[in-house]
Amino acid sequence: MNNPVYQTVVLGGGFTGLFTALQLAHEHYPRSVILIDSNERFCFKPLLYEYFSGEMDAFQVLPRFTELLKGSGVIFVQDTVESIDLHQRQVKLTSGTCYDYSNLVLALGSVSGYFGVEGAKEYALPFWTEKDAIAIDRHLHDCLRKAAQTEDPEQRRKLLTFAVVGGGASGVEMAATLADLLPNWYAALRGNPQEIRVVLINHGNEILKGDVNSKLRETAETQLQKRTVPVEMLLGAEVTGISPNTLEYKRDGKSVTLPTNTTIWTAGTATNPLIKNLPISDEHRDKHGRLKVTKTLQLFDFPEVFAGGDCAFVEDTSMPATAQVAYQLGATIAHNLKAIALEKEPKTAKVSLRGTLLKLGLNEAAANIFDAFEVTGEAAHLIRQGTYLELLPTPVHNFKATKEWLDEQIFRHHVDPNTANKKVVQTAELVGGAVVGVLVARKLLKMLGDEDKNKK
Repeated sequence: MNNPVYQTVVLGGGFTGLFTALQLAHEHYPRSVILIDSNERFCFKPLLYEYFSGEMDAFQVLPRFTELLKGSGVIFVQDTVESIDLHQRQVKLTSGTCYDYSNLVLALGSVSGYFGVEGAKEYALPFWTEKDAIAIDRHLHDCLRKAAQTEDPEQRRKLLTFAVVGGGASGVEMAATLADLLPNWYAALRGNPQEIRVVLINHGNEILKGDVNSKLRETAETQLQKRTVPVEMLLGAEVTGISPNTLEYKRDGKSVTLPTNTTIWTAGTATNPLIKNLPISDEHRDKHGRLKVTKTLQLFDFPEVFAGGDCAFVEDTSMPATAQVAYQLGATIAHNLKAIALEKEPKTAKVSLRGTLLKLGLNEAAANIFDAFEVTGEAAHLIRQGTYLELLPTPVHNFKATKEWLDEQIFRHHVDPNTANKKVVQTAELVGGAVVGVLVARKLLKMLGDEDKNKK
């Protein structure tokens, strides 16, 4: 084991943790860095819908940590954290291995929150990881196959009713994806696509309320009705129980049972138990148990420990849990770790939001650009995927994933193969992710120009 004076341990390989580790490597951090995560692969969660729907491949959305960290000098350990001792500066893993640290980065994220709803944890399907996506895919195909084979109308209705709980961004994106995807799958089984029923259930009276995507609410509501099958929205509905073939909710003081064999849970998150178990006073936590950190992202009582992402918050500062925020937090933590190592002053975390992106069905999205203008449809889809591909963790992975995306989305769909010059393709391959913005801009300008012509 390395001397703990020279060892920094990063817990959690999500956006904040991975970007912190990579940025430390980029800045030639003078101490060894260990990244610990229980998974073999990094999960690019905003694009998990594309992996689930088949719009993107696993290597684009779920690259291996070893691939992303190759040549960085960061040591990756695939293991589960069992306990964290802040006083002894030690992390214990389920394998029995212990790591001492001089600095620690807490980027453990959050876990699914079920709010005490009976049966939710046991029977609802979460959508957080690759395993979740695979499990939902298998479940949905099983339901459709059984529905196509049964002659019992009541049983078929249950099998073809798909409930999504939660009207935040995740719920809206899932409902929109299902409403386009499931009819195609069912039609391939010679079923009637119009029998598919996708129901979005939200406790509040508005979707996306309090969400960073709230400015896209009207667009989302409109687009949910324009899917291959329109999404039914049950607003002001409090889910009270879930079983293998029913979902129960209260609405307008009445209890209602929705027969369904599928409930997908996107209703919220809870603080990671490891974070809850830390010896941090209530004074330095919020009501959910998240850690309050200084403006330099350090714990108040343990300044050698940094925290970011879903498990921490900066008082009086709005930092939504998005990829672009995590990217910036990781860069700040890395900068401050290096500053401390060189006995310099750490800097205050500053986050700038460049807009929001919302998937609204297959090959469609909505984009709010710098709060200045909104783009919808295919153009927004291109902007969304191009933007996220630009955020992919390393230049090598960015190059590979973007090249694949360009080939599929731009050249195959939007360039006439009879007139496309080979040099155009070669240039796109060379510049990798940078060309995405140019192509998207051209595509967007052309679409806007066509719209203007039509108006005239």
